[in-house]
Amino acid sequence: MEQLPDEKRGGELKWVRTVVDLDNHVKVPTLDPNMDSPDMFVEDYVSNLSKTGISMSIPMWDLHLLNIKTSDAESVGVLRVHHSLGDGTSLMTLFMSCTRKLSDPEALPSLPMNMKKKHGSSSGGFLQYFIKLFSVLLLYWNTFVDVVMFFITTFYLDDTKTPLKGPLGVASTPRRIVHRTVSLEDVKLVKNAMNVTVNDVMVGVTEAALSRNLNRKYGKIKKDAGGAEGHNNLPKNIRLRATHFVNLRPYLVNEDVSEMIKSSSKVKLGNLIGYVIFPFTIGLREDVLDHVRSAKATGKRKKASLEALYTYLMAKFFIKFFSAKVQ
Repeated sequence: MEQLPDEKRGGELKWVRTVVDLDNHVKVPTLDPNMDSPDMFVEDYVSNLSKTGISMSIPMWDLHLLNIKTSDAESVGVLRVHHSLGDGTSLMTLFMSCTRKLSDPEALPSLPMNMKKKHGSSSGGFLQYFIKLFSVLLLYWNTFVDVVMFFITTFYLDDTKTPLKGPLGVASTPRRIVHRTVSLEDVKLVKNAMNVTVNDVMVGVTEAALSRNLNRKYGKIKKDAGGAEGHNNLPKNIRLRATHFVNLRPYLVNEDVSEMIKSSSKVKLGNLIGYVIFPFTIGLREDVLDHVRSAKATGKRKKASLEALYTYLMAKFFIKFFSAKVQ
């Protein structure tokens, strides 16, 4: 599928079927296998890709195969996909449908399902009813607060000016993507020990890294200004937030996409995501695991809110009535 302007609708883009020529999408550059720094080359290659766009005359994706050995892999594949084709869950569903089990070449890979335990409706009585009522009220209260904060953030409330915050228009400047490999087993070890999720651990790691990075930068500023470089150089009450995208589907589909299309499945592909404004607690902690605990508390609070659904509906409203260029 590709997008083409519809002359009957004033040039509005529409999806049309097309023939995919793999030569236009799969790129295999000729590289020197004995280059000095393969890891740095990959970072430079990805950085240069971010400075170019994908032609709208073909389906908007391309795959770059880099046949060089890095510190993490024997070779590297870089897949670039335009966000109009789908969100992360949609693309994962597509990729999973293109794979098969090694033990059974005709079967799709199995996905672990986290089934929630259902408690009996007869137990609890008034207490159970009160808990459910309180949960519903909490959901609507959290949603109200988040929506108000969303509007305040849009029109008034900025993040604290820190060395991490770029000037106006920084989004259009060249960027560099640096990747690091983190052991999933280490993440699971912390996850199981603290009874949290993988996301909680990764957000906690990010919060700790940002805190240490800012502390080091503020320490350098103090030192350059002639002041003493102390242990804690962070200003108080730093407001630093991130946009977290949230999948609005109830589950990840493990089904062949071609069969879904034939059967007119109700499972939605494409973009079905909202986002939440996620605050980081910037500060140095005596116990570094406090960052994970903070991430868990904030994540639990955000899950008890309809903020993601609200932002999805708002984005859909603006695209429908004001076109995507307003976004």
